[in-house]
Amino acid sequence: MAPNRVLAATTTGRFTTEIREYPFPDIPPDGGVLQVEAAGVCGSDWNAYQADHPPRIMGHENVGRVHSIGSIAARRWGLREGDRVALEEYLPCGHCHLCRSGEFRLCDQTESRRPGALRYGTTPVSEAPGLWGGYSQFQYLHPNSVIHRAPDNVPAELVAMCLPLANGLQWACMDASVGPGKTVLIQGPGQQGLACAIAARAAGSEKVIVAGLARDAKRLELAVALGATDKIDVEHENLEQGVREITAGEGVDVSIDTAGASTTLLNAMNVTRKNGILLFAAANSHLPEFPLSKLLARRITLKPCRGHSYEAVELALRWIASGKFPLQLLATHRFGLEDVDLAVRSVGGQGVPDAVHVTVMPWG
Repeated sequence: MAPNRVLAATTTGRFTTEIREYPFPDIPPDGGVLQVEAAGVCGSDWNAYQADHPPRIMGHENVGRVHSIGSIAARRWGLREGDRVALEEYLPCGHCHLCRSGEFRLCDQTESRRPGALRYGTTPVSEAPGLWGGYSQFQYLHPNSVIHRAPDNVPAELVAMCLPLANGLQWACMDASVGPGKTVLIQGPGQQGLACAIAARAAGSEKVIVAGLARDAKRLELAVALGATDKIDVEHENLEQGVREITAGEGVDVSIDTAGASTTLLNAMNVTRKNGILLFAAANSHLPEFPLSKLLARRITLKPCRGHSYEAVELALRWIASGKFPLQLLATHRFGLEDVDLAVRSVGGQGVPDAVHVTVMPWG
């Protein structure tokens, strides 16, 4: 039975969230409604929280059970009420060449900055029916939703890690082709960086080095617990010297920059061996002059990261269900709807200390 109202933590301005009531949406034949169990807080939520946007319900790392579903959607998605699912944030058009070739994450319709684009966690509440994010008791299932079946026997807060874990799989394994004998440097021990470390080590990489700041001390220890072979505190150790010592002077085969600081991309170039690969998942608008000549001379492949593929999310869900990784170490904090402000601030380093993967549980 559908409730009369839906409670959702609604971001109304910079650093401002309030609980609002929304009507339970009508169910179109090709759509549905998800009862949200858990919504992970992404680092991008913290970035968005610092900017002025129209009111929106954030949260795009969402898992829950199908509460209501239209007849066309049920046939198309192969789902029925009560099924547990995880959602991707993308709402692609479904008919462009990128969608048809499996690269729907690059579809223009998924670009949150594009006028009229739809995307879970960023679409404003003014766009009917308003329930576009996971920091809510219920979320609308748009006809173009990308849906994955989720395991029933795993805590919801672990299932909600499937997107950041999929990013690590995508970037390290699928984009950079890490594997046996490879050496990898990951700058930034946040959710994405730790996911890259898990993926690189699981793929058989010989050396997985995670670098961070002094304030990341606990995250660097966590990186080792999750499989990294080495850690470097760049504020107390020389990154280039440390990498050279660990790799016997060769430098790393693959460098992944998830920090996006003004120096990390240049640091990565200095420690990546000739014919190596340098991936960056974040960019800094104040980057100093970029030495293209060094990139050319050393034949380094520079490659931007862009989210996860469908395949990566499916593999992440299988890894989560397998229990072979201590992912519970990443699940550091849980918050209710009334504490979404604190949850997002914690991911940004301004709330509770030592937060890594933070989860919003809309039902307590």
